[in-house]
Parts: sequence; C-alpha cells; structure tokens
Amino acid sequence: MEIIKNINNGEGIFSLKGRLDTTTAPSLDAAVNEAIGSLDKIVFDFAELEYLSSAGLRVILCTQKAMAAKNGSLIIKHVNDTIMDVFDMTGFTSILTIED
Repeated sequence: MEIIKNINNGEGIFSLKGRLDTTTAPSLDAAVNEAIGSLDKIVFDFAELEYLSSAGLRVILCTQKAMAAKNGSLIIKHVNDTIMDVFDMTGFTSILTIED
C-alpha cells in the first residue's frame, strides 16, 4: 500500500493506494499517530484503495476515537462499492463521516 500524506493548516489528508490489510495497517497507524497531535481534521482518501481488512478497520476506528476525544473530525472520501459494503456490514457507516 502507498500512503500519500499532505498536512496543511491543521488538516491531514492521507491518500491510500492498494490494500489496507494486516501487513499494511501498521504503516497507516504509524503515519496517523505521527501527525495526529497537530491535526484538527483527518481525511482518508480511499479513491485508490482496493481492499480493506479488519486490521484496516481497527486503524480507522482508533483514528475516529482519537479525533473525537480531541473534538476533531475524521472524514472518509471516495469510497468504492466494495469497501462501502464492508462499512455497511460492520456498522461503521453509523459512526463514520463518509463523503463522495
């Protein structure tokens, strides 16, 4: 998986390409944890994300909780149908902000 990180004025955009799974989730977790202290808003751009496993869901959930604890926000953009199905089946659609 490739992570392209763009931090600007308290907003961090993490564009993901490939598979967010057991092997790659620690990389995203580390990238988010490195930057989260200075961020008010995190955007995960899933335009080029092909696959999402339970390990990836854990990183998303932990990021959501961390941002909520500091009154920040997490937004997930450009979710394909396959990943949206995973969010629907796991109930994540009710706790995440998902935009086109």
